Amino acid sequence: MSAIRAFSSLKGASFRQQTPLRFAARTYASQAKTLKERFAELLPEKQAEVKEFRKNYGNKVLGEVTVDQAYGGMRGIKGLVWEGSVLDAEEGIRFRGLTIPECQQQLPGAVEGGEPLPESLFWLLVTGEVPTAEEVKGLSAEWAARAEIPEFVEELLDRCPKTLHPMSQFALAVNALQHESLFAKAYAEGIHKSNYWDPTFEDAMNVIAKLPNIAGRIYRNVYKDGKVASIEADKDYSYNFSKVLGFHENKDFVELMRLYLTIHSDHEGGNVSAHTSHLVGSALSDPYLSFAAALNGLAGPLHGLANQEVLRWTLKLKDTIGVDASEEQIKKYLWDTLNGGQVVPGYGHAVLRKTDPRYTAQREFALKHLPDDPLFGLVSKLYHIIPGVLTEHGKTKNPWPNVDAHSGVLLQYYGLVEQDYYTVLFGVSRALGCLSQVCWARGLGLPLERPKSYSTAHLKKMFGAN
Repeated sequence: MSAIRAFSSLKGASFRQQTPLRFAARTYASQAKTLKERFAELLPEKQAEVKEFRKNYGNKVLGEVTVDQAYGGMRGIKGLVWEGSVLDAEEGIRFRGLTIPECQQQLPGAVEGGEPLPESLFWLLVTGEVPTAEEVKGLSAEWAARAEIPEFVEELLDRCPKTLHPMSQFALAVNALQHESLFAKAYAEGIHKSNYWDPTFEDAMNVIAKLPNIAGRIYRNVYKDGKVASIEADKDYSYNFSKVLGFHENKDFVELMRLYLTIHSDHEGGNVSAHTSHLVGSALSDPYLSFAAALNGLAGPLHGLANQEVLRWTLKLKDTIGVDASEEQIKKYLWDTLNGGQVVPGYGHAVLRKTDPRYTAQREFALKHLPDDPLFGLVSKLYHIIPGVLTEHGKTKNPWPNVDAHSGVLLQYYGLVEQDYYTVLFGVSRALGCLSQVCWARGLGLPLERPKSYSTAHLKKMFGAN
């Protein structure tokens, strides 16, 4: 890839969240910088940008808050800054201004015409820039070099009962790794706040690097023989993750992991896992603690756990009416579900009002790699039938599929059939978004998050209600 790369021409702006990166350029020396070196270069400029912006626009109103929003989970309230991505109701997610198809086109992959590497997406999330293949290769090597986990964490996982949910084990291990936190040590020794970003960045890199070994050990302990393969220093992150799981010999599965880890990485800052990591990190909890908290949020059935719930519903449908069910049989099953007071999982989204681009990316992967799979065929039928039924039902604002409606089918096809484990995969991916933002929160000196709350009695008094 050329050393002249796309970057925005807007004066004084280091990060162009809404500006396509392909419209401008930046020149690099022949020696590729590490991600940390590039992050350190960008910090002063971004700090100045934010300071100037707040000085001139700090009193501008982003929106109003209604009583319904306060009771309704703060849905739609504009109150967070999140650098990595923005979600548009009609267009879908943009990572630093790039749509998923644009990421697939522009971010370096491991094979020609293949899926982007998660390393390249993380570089994009941190810097706002599309990395070169050389920079991505360096990041792959750095994560592989940091991948080893302490013996006591291995023993902790090995002693967990197989009946303990994989997500509980995942959060437990990340919490235990906090023993290694460089930020916690530096803070205890009295580090100046202007340097908080440095050990935070190191912690974030270490957390991400160690997740495949943690997640792989959980999978091998709970579902297989307990033997965990070693990380290969010259391989990329997704390959090594696939290897510790035991699926690396299937190159298509490795490509699926590259896609999966990329598209599940970030979905702006208001979702539970992202917001939790931001909130906990704002207390100056180190990246281990903030990400462990995010994992506990991700484990909920209204967040990351939903992907396994969708698959279970789909498999139940298959077992009830058959994988070759007719359109009329499927419609009757759907109406029976809705009339029974249940929802159709995997359809609808809190923000999106169209088909989730992450669903589309997975569907295109399936059309390319497993077009004749019977379960994918059933999912395709659902894709064409469910929106019409939900529209006719009239109680769903968005009748289109979200990311959870497809991921489980792909994993089933390649033999990773253990549904309770699926959210762990989501967690490995979500680390890229959560921890890139934690680095920026410390780099920009963002304060403790502390919104104001009211009691129902106080609200009634405010509005003169009896």
